[in-house]
Amino acid sequence: MTPDYSRYRYIAVQREGGIATLTLNQPDNRNAIHAEMHAELEHVWLDLASDREVNVIVFTGAGKTFSAGGDIKRMASRFGTDEGWKFSLDTPANTRRMFQNILEVEQPIICAVNGDAVGLGATLALFSDVAIIAETAKFGDSHVKVGLVAGDGGAVVWPLLVGPARAKEFLMRGRLINGKEAHELGLVNHVVPAEQVMETAMSMARELNALPPLAVRWTKLSVNKWLKHQMNLILDASIAYEMLSINSKDHHEAAKAFIEKRPPSFKGY
Repeated sequence: MTPDYSRYRYIAVQREGGIATLTLNQPDNRNAIHAEMHAELEHVWLDLASDREVNVIVFTGAGKTFSAGGDIKRMASRFGTDEGWKFSLDTPANTRRMFQNILEVEQPIICAVNGDAVGLGATLALFSDVAIIAETAKFGDSHVKVGLVAGDGGAVVWPLLVGPARAKEFLMRGRLINGKEAHELGLVNHVVPAEQVMETAMSMARELNALPPLAVRWTKLSVNKWLKHQMNLILDASIAYEMLSINSKDHHEAAKAFIEKRPPSFKGY
């Protein structure tokens, strides 16, 4: 039975010739990931994994941005509210579910980072199997800049790709780099001009689609055992720390300052 992709409101899935294109589809909001989009990203991987007409997945963002990460306006509005408390209690399980589902997808996932990928947006790209980035895209995990622990996967995957020392520096500073630097550091597989990102991703998707499916899928799953081990080791602690920081006054101040376009003033609590 073919999954019903029309039920998704904030993401879009198109299929053609064994290749599915999964698009973060909120370009007017720079594909920022709010709770509703997050919920769709938890479940769409199950649909894609079960879709017998899909051999390869290309993952991208609508418009000029891959994803700006978390929705900072939503962060500011829910601070200290019942919605905020519920969010902090629900998020650890929701985050674990999303990344577990990504790692369980047997089909290869090619991430076409067509523009800026920040925070959770960058983490989603790094959890994909292959990442192709626009050379001018801004890339990085800026959780600390809004008073948050880099807990929703950043602490898991960055050390695997660049080593603990570099990972800690990038995550603690919240530093953003361009696509060329991300490639030089080994964070992503390929860097190309922005107008060539989708073309390059689709070319690789067609190549993988022509290979023996079981050989490709089980090779991927073998390597993912390592990623799953790291996630099981780290994610529960890192996301718990992030949920503690999401209730801090420094986080609220950072979110307000971002919206008001002013420097934040942090108190350390």
